[in-house]
Order: sequence, then C-alpha cells, then structure tokens
Amino acid sequence: MILDRILEHKKAELRHKQSRSYLADLKAAIRDAPPTLGFAVTLDATKPPSSPALIAEVKKASPSLGLLRPEFEETFDYLGFARTYHEQGASAVSVLTDKDFFQGDLRYLKEIKQALPIPALNKEFMVGDAQFYEARAHGADAILLIAAALERRQLMDFYALATELGMDSLFETHHERELDMVLEWIPTARLIGINNRDLKTFTTDLNVTFRLAKRIPPDKLIISESGIHKRDDVVKLNEAGIHAMLIGESLIRAEDTSDKVRELLGIGPNSARSA
Repeated sequence: MILDRILEHKKAELRHKQSRSYLADLKAAIRDAPPTLGFAVTLDATKPPSSPALIAEVKKASPSLGLLRPEFEETFDYLGFARTYHEQGASAVSVLTDKDFFQGDLRYLKEIKQALPIPALNKEFMVGDAQFYEARAHGADAILLIAAALERRQLMDFYALATELGMDSLFETHHERELDMVLEWIPTARLIGINNRDLKTFTTDLNVTFRLAKRIPPDKLIISESGIHKRDDVVKLNEAGIHAMLIGESLIRAEDTSDKVRELLGIGPNSARSA
C-alpha cells in the first residue's frame, strides 16, 4: 500500500534530521516568526453562498500520475499557482512538501507565505514532532493529521503540539471507523476532512463525503478532499452542507488555472450550474 511506503520513508527521513541543533534552529525561527493566520476562521468567514470555500493545492506530482504537467520537468511555478489561486478567490492554499513521492519542498511553503497574505496548510505526512516545528518555521497556519496513518495517542499528542505552536489541525478521515475515532477522542477538533480517494486503489468517489458527512456534528467544518473536478461536483457538495473543498489536480492540470478556479466557484463563464 502506497501510504505504508510513504510513512516508512518519512520515518527514515526524520531519523536523519534528528539533532539538537536542527530542532534548536527551528525553534529559533519560530520565535522570530509572525503570528499564524487563522485557517479555520478564514474558511468559516470566506465561504461563498453557492460553493464551499476553496482550499487550492500547490502540487507538482503524485505517486500515481507522476508530474502533473510535462513542463514541470523544467520548471514549477509554485508561486504563480498560489498567486492565481489567491487572486481568483481561494480562501486558503495547501502546499505539498513531501519530496520523494510528490516532489514538494518546504521552500515552496515558505516562499508562498512570504509573498501572499493567505492561510496555508502544510500538506505532509506527519509522523514526528520535528515536522511540526518545520511546518511552523516555514509559515504553515495549519497541518494535516491523517487518521489512517496515526494511532489514537499520536493524533491526540500531535493535535496538542500543533495547537501549542499556533497551528490549526485538519483531521483527514476515509471511513466511519477513523471518523468516529477522531470525534470521540478529539472532541475539540474543528476541521474534519473527508478524503474521497481510496488509499489502496486510488479511485475516488464523492459519495464517501456524502456518507460520512451525515455523522459529523454541525459545529465542525467539513472539508471534502479529492475527486472534485467540475462545477456540478461543487454544487452537490454545497447542497450537502460541506463547508470547504480541497482541490489540487483539477486546478494544476487545467489549461487555464484562473478559469478553472472561477468555474468551480461558480463565478466564471464556464460554470455549469449555480446553487
């Protein structure tokens, strides 16, 4: 399973970074860093009436597809994508920082945050404390906690650490068991993500969101992730009460990213329906 491979590699990667001086440098950078922007607060405040709020992803590659655009072999304009998202109405950005499987980089996150006043999620596979200090030192306003990748105690401890560092936590779930664990053991969790992608087959199904959303209390912000490609998908999510959507590949691979953002949000000439 690809998730298991990623997690094992991530643990090995983290072991190579472990040193007192590395962590001390990160903590020093955090002391000098500006306050985080409220990720959850921003999603709540900027949700359009006819669409979930958009978390637009800066993503160069994926394990299943490789590079998302041929020209990324030569150059990846991560700042350009992030700027377009911001200008066209995205509420937040998600920045993939895993190097080996997604060809991401923490530098992308840092430079985007230095350039744009937009909340950013560090999209990473979190397996150790040092990654949280990395995220905060590079400008993250929120981090991702994948229920399928972590034990209950880890979820609780990592949530506490992220909160201590001033970052919001997006809890990613894939099925009822994971969702129920998060709701039971982390009752103060605000951001509940539902990933529509099966981590074994990599197929996507929006019905996963519609099914799991019915179990989530109204005080949570529900974020649908993966498999959102067209305006009709967005309308269905909005009608189901989904508060935000995380979209990457549909935006990155679009012929015109600006038009695609506007289409999905229902403000472009190509929007098929409006709620």
